[in-house]
Amino acid sequence: MLLSSVLQWRKKVRRKPANRVSMQAINVTRNRVLAERLAVADTFFSRLIGLMGRRHLSSGEGLWICPCQSIHTMWMRFTIDVLFLDKDRSVIHLAEKMKPFRISKHLSKACSAIELPAATVELTGTRLGDRLEFI
Repeated sequence: MLLSSVLQWRKKVRRKPANRVSMQAINVTRNRVLAERLAVADTFFSRLIGLMGRRHLSSGEGLWICPCQSIHTMWMRFTIDVLFLDKDRSVIHLAEKMKPFRISKHLSKACSAIELPAATVELTGTRLGDRLEFI
């Protein structure tokens, strides 16, 4: 019984690790595109799996996790930049070049997070207080 439940769960997780909605994340404060291909993780399983299992995150890609107040990089193979956003989609915390097997601090005011390739924050000049839009 338990084994069949685990196998069904694994099939669901493999089938839909993240909602493949293609969106763009734009820093409207600095007029910069952060991600041209942004997937959305908005279910328990898609948020849990996140970017695990991927070999890399290409330039222009990203994952928007909602809701989210903390993230982990357990079992990931690459470094990422993370932006935590409040309800107004303003940046309230930056975790630049977060290495694998780390856990971010918990941010009670955060409503979502965006995981981006390492150095995206530096290249786009994104700072605390910047406002983002998703199209």
